[in-house]
Amino acid sequence: MLDKLIEIERKYEDLERRMQDPNVYSDPALYGKLAREQKELVKVVEAYRRYKKAQKDMEEACSLMSDPEMKEIAQEEYDRARCEMERIQEEIKILLLPSDPNDSKNVIIEIRGGAGGEEAALFAQSLFRMYTMYADSKKWKTEIANLSETELGGIKEVSFMIIGEGAYSRLKYESGVHRVQRVPDTESSGRIHTSTVTVAVLPELEEVDFEINPADLQIDTFRSSGAGGQHVNKTESAIRITHLPTGTVVECQDERSQHKNRERAMKILISRLYEEEQRKQIEAHAAERRSQVGTGDRSERIRTYNFPQGRLTDHRIGLTVYKLDQIMNGDLDEVIDALIFADQTEKLKAAGDV
Repeated sequence: MLDKLIEIERKYEDLERRMQDPNVYSDPALYGKLAREQKELVKVVEAYRRYKKAQKDMEEACSLMSDPEMKEIAQEEYDRARCEMERIQEEIKILLLPSDPNDSKNVIIEIRGGAGGEEAALFAQSLFRMYTMYADSKKWKTEIANLSETELGGIKEVSFMIIGEGAYSRLKYESGVHRVQRVPDTESSGRIHTSTVTVAVLPELEEVDFEINPADLQIDTFRSSGAGGQHVNKTESAIRITHLPTGTVVECQDERSQHKNRERAMKILISRLYEEEQRKQIEAHAAERRSQVGTGDRSERIRTYNFPQGRLTDHRIGLTVYKLDQIMNGDLDEVIDALIFADQTEKLKAAGDV
């Protein structure tokens, strides 16, 4: 591991020198490329430098132990530095794990009501609110691409983008079936209903990441409409794109500009097709482990929200927390941190480090 860290630090310092070159600095494209490469290494380099400092502190403390007057203080410093080295070593192991190339990307989330009719649609609206509030807490931007509402204020389906550094790395574990157990407002007898909502999480991809043949696309325009068919836009600015080879259909009608709707619909289509291609590759190599906790299969029930007990249970890692009100208001960090930790632990086990 130390040889690898030395190599990474040398590469980091080489990038630093190159970026100080006036010829590189005056070339925005090259400078930007080198800056991105350096950013990928900075956390590992900083941790390695802290490790070297702790190692030096430990060696200095060890040299002072022969002095009777300094022995007790030196022992304390030695123990502190040794503990710090062990802690940083574990941190570095995680930093050196292969990273998901999509982690830094923006994220596209699609929520659809499943079993449970109107109650499922109302819970889909609750999940949409939860994710947008979480995005707000991270100072991320939310943009709705397509929203289909019910008469009672529920959501049949919604596609939206969350724009912010690391959005996909935090939210990629949300993909799957979310189950809710609660008493609907329409239930007079107080009986608990169980409903499901499907959440799909996709990294936003540019066309350069995944190419599509324009001849494979059918693009239609239509008028945007709200709940109950009420027209919110008198012009045909909404866009429907069909990918003919796969039958994948994407609609975008949130923007009044046809151009903006088309641009956003293409981003969602590219991301969906890319995800499907990844799924096929994973199925073809069954021994390969998914980058997500659990299988990531859409049919897999990943989580239960039990409102009478105020309880959330994530079935993939056996996590149960009794703070459902806070979670539904966007306080998701405890759950997401636990999923990330479980994923990292599994990867360390696979690498033979645990």
